[in-house]
Amino acid sequence: MDKNDLIEQWFLRYGDDIYKFLVYYTGSRDVDDLVQDVFLKALGSVDSFQGRSQPKTWLLTIARHTAIDHARKKRLRSWLPDMWLSHLASDEKTPEEQLDLQEEQQALYRAIQQVKPAYREVLILRGIKGLSAKETAEILQWSENKVNVTLHRAMKAVRDKLELAGKELIGNVI
Repeated sequence: MDKNDLIEQWFLRYGDDIYKFLVYYTGSRDVDDLVQDVFLKALGSVDSFQGRSQPKTWLLTIARHTAIDHARKKRLRSWLPDMWLSHLASDEKTPEEQLDLQEEQQALYRAIQQVKPAYREVLILRGIKGLSAKETAEILQWSENKVNVTLHRAMKAVRDKLELAGKELIGNVI
């Protein structure tokens, strides 16, 4: 049986279980994309599975990691301006809205340039490139814990820089 057929068989057999797990785990019924991601990841790594565990257990492990990654990205996106992470141009934006977005983006880039190089690296790798803590740790030759702590500190430093820039702007206007 080829791996496409195997994944299709697993989808028919365990898809509902994966869906329900993700609904409970995320607290949202809108998990269809996550279910799809789980089975795409499974398809990509089915060769490494080789019966080490039950297929359902393996798929639920992938689902858990997918949900955790999704929550991290969602949390990071809620903090960072949308245009920074997913620079989506919209024809519906007015010129004033576009100017505001450009100004916010420039302020964010300036704030990132003002933080320590280690903070900047972590923000770029995790926030912009969307790498996992593990991947970032490998690139920077740090522990995952150090990556996570540095990311938290970097986000606070950028937030402080943005607040300070906002106060200076208000002070200059007055």
